[in-house]
Amino acid sequence: MEFDLTWILLGLPVAFVLGWLASRFDLRQLRAENRRAPKAYFKGLNFLLNEQQDQAIDAFIEAVQNDPDTSELHFALGNLFRRRGEYDRAVRVHEHLLSRGDLSRTDRERAQHALALDFLKAGLLDRAEDALHRLEGTPFEAQARLALLAIYERSRDWPHATAIARKMHDADQGDFSTRQAHYLCEQGLALSAQGDLSGAQALLEQAVAAAPEAARGRIELARLQRLMGQPAEVLSTLRTLGERNPAAVPLAAPMMVEAANATQRVPEVQALLQAHYAQAPSLDVLEAIVAMETADEATRDTARQRYVQHLDKERSLVAAAKWLAGEKLEHEEFHPQVQRALDHAVKPLTRYRCAACGFEARQHFWQCPGCQTWDSYPARRVEEL
Repeated sequence: MEFDLTWILLGLPVAFVLGWLASRFDLRQLRAENRRAPKAYFKGLNFLLNEQQDQAIDAFIEAVQNDPDTSELHFALGNLFRRRGEYDRAVRVHEHLLSRGDLSRTDRERAQHALALDFLKAGLLDRAEDALHRLEGTPFEAQARLALLAIYERSRDWPHATAIARKMHDADQGDFSTRQAHYLCEQGLALSAQGDLSGAQALLEQAVAAAPEAARGRIELARLQRLMGQPAEVLSTLRTLGERNPAAVPLAAPMMVEAANATQRVPEVQALLQAHYAQAPSLDVLEAIVAMETADEATRDTARQRYVQHLDKERSLVAAAKWLAGEKLEHEEFHPQVQRALDHAVKPLTRYRCAACGFEARQHFWQCPGCQTWDSYPARRVEEL
């Protein structure tokens, strides 16, 4: 049977036309899909800029459905879910990204960081801790360590917090020496509460060595020495505190008075407190000086006049109320009522205030109960700020 070349000559144009039609159809479909995906993306971006997060999420979901392999859209969608508080959906988006085998190393690390943030915002601290540990050796390492530090502080896991702070300090990610001293002090206070005074003393001495300029280590050590019945050591510790950190003397002044009376070194401590007061007038230091002078009958009247002298330097309602408390008034029968009104008025002025968030408290805190910031409470009362 002979093969007819005519059919080949006729078939070639037909095949060419069919191929051309198929390619045109594929190109039109591809262009349509490409037009749909950017349109949905830009629509979502527009909603996001106009603070319309619900509509933005719907637009990004549409864009992801049209192009499920686009990682950037997944990141945008996951971040939107987190901002809205839909943490379970954010977790699913970022876990889906991590399950992809074609994801680049950079995007994988970014997805791991986003997943850790999801767990943190959701309050799943154990899962957040595990996710953050996986960021060691990545560009997100410093951020992960800071987040771990916050987790350990919230859970009061001071040994782990100390280890992370030491890592960051050694890696030149900031000066965490004072933070380490705080953690050591917290551990020392816990041992002291359990009756292990020698162990507590060792930790507090480490805190002083870790941050010699910080106030807390020496103040907590002096309190422990007072508990152990060592007034001479208390005075020595607080004298060094005054040399290294004079601004913290108001916090230590009452202890200095107590130790001075116990060691019979009142004139020495009195002169020391007067020198500090001359450099930086303070209500707490003034109160300590007055307390030491009123113990002596001969200097009692002079001591009360110190409140008037303080008023020459500072417009202090607290000092005025304390001076008035010992005065004889013309209408003495009304003195108690007047004094009660003054005492009530000065109460808010004797509080301490956080410099970071403004939280006020009757006692001084090393870490603010409101914003959790360390060393945000000045050693001065509200009236003196």
